[in-house]
Amino acid sequence: MMRWYKTVIACGVIILAGCAVGPDYVRPNIDVNDEYAHSLAADRSAWVPATPLGQATDQWWQRFNDDQLAHWIQELFEHNQNLAQAEARYRQAQAALGQARAGLFPTLDMGASGQRAGSGQSAPTNQYNLNASVSWELDVWGRVRRSVEANQANLAASQADLAATRLSLASTFAQSYFQAKYVRAAQQLYDQTIAAYERSLAMNQQRLAVGMVSVADVAAAQSQLENARVQRLALDRQWGQLRNAMAVLLGRVPSHFALQADAVFSALPSVPVGLPVQLLLQRPDVAAAEQRMAAANAQIGVAKAAWLPNLSLSAQGGYRSGSWSDWISVPARFWSLGPALALSIFDGGARTARVNEAMAAYDAQAAAYKQTVLEAVREVEDALVQWHGLHKELTNQQRALDAARVSLQLTRNQYEAGLIDYLSVVQVETNALNAERAMLSLQSELFIAATKLMTALGGQW
Repeated sequence: MMRWYKTVIACGVIILAGCAVGPDYVRPNIDVNDEYAHSLAADRSAWVPATPLGQATDQWWQRFNDDQLAHWIQELFEHNQNLAQAEARYRQAQAALGQARAGLFPTLDMGASGQRAGSGQSAPTNQYNLNASVSWELDVWGRVRRSVEANQANLAASQADLAATRLSLASTFAQSYFQAKYVRAAQQLYDQTIAAYERSLAMNQQRLAVGMVSVADVAAAQSQLENARVQRLALDRQWGQLRNAMAVLLGRVPSHFALQADAVFSALPSVPVGLPVQLLLQRPDVAAAEQRMAAANAQIGVAKAAWLPNLSLSAQGGYRSGSWSDWISVPARFWSLGPALALSIFDGGARTARVNEAMAAYDAQAAAYKQTVLEAVREVEDALVQWHGLHKELTNQQRALDAARVSLQLTRNQYEAGLIDYLSVVQVETNALNAERAMLSLQSELFIAATKLMTALGGQW
């Protein structure tokens, strides 16, 4: 037995000293710049060091300083069903890793049986068995280790998928929330506008009665009022659709969800004017794509290990007897111990095909990783274009709104003085209303753009 013990120790040393077949994973180089094309002049003092994926604790939505939004996003994380699916897939990956690691250890089996048999004229006999067996496939060539490596990468990819799902759901909800604030502000604007139009219609009807205006002025006022009411009803429809979408994100039935969003926009969060491309390491979809590439790389080693012989050690022992009284006596004991070496000589090219398949799978994952990085850079560039562009639009829109308000006041004064007809007033009031609504829309779009930029950067900057 001492010789076998030394043999096992020697085999263990071989395993520890041996190298796993197949290529070791190396991250491929991707040619990206240190700056985004649409960022402003770099202000390095505004940069914040990126935290590796899995260690990020920044709750980006807190930057909006909106308690209602923060409360709902926390509820989303607790009850959203898409997130529950992603968490379940992560637990599946954990279990798969545990199964792969089990291949590094021996297996122990035990069995017991009893039977009574006879034939012809011979008397029946009893047979009782109690046995235990140990088997261990030595991972000399690293097949199991490569399998563990692949499952570890798949687990990391699943963790990144979970983070990506959380980020995407929170981003979608925040954008819907800011859209709801715009709709609420627009509803209030139209409520005030409709009230003013109703007063104008009543005034024109009174003037028509005394012959001060024509029927055309009353018709223009009536048409203006009804158009405003139609727009107000359209806003109610948008509000209902946003409520339904946000309710489902929170894991609720829409009829059990009361959408509460005021018309007040808080201050925009500050954004660094210079943003390093390295922050893309924060993006969970990039991390997931890389981990799947690493898993595919490890599978090449698993496939190549099939060309090499399998070395296993096994031991078996127990008791076998025809009567209970002699079951555990020395003559009834039996044991066996020995190594086994197995190697496939010919398989019709199956192993070669599996290696080629694994290499092709790696190439596909490598291409997917590079494409994910390119798409991530594009999303950040798009978000920066939108962010900077909306700021410029907001400045110009404010000038247009100020001018529209002045024009409206002057036009109303001219109408009161009898210098122009009401059709001229309607046109100016319509322009002013459109300017007011465009201003509200730009404010909402800026908050949505900030959300998209934070999301494109992986939830942190």
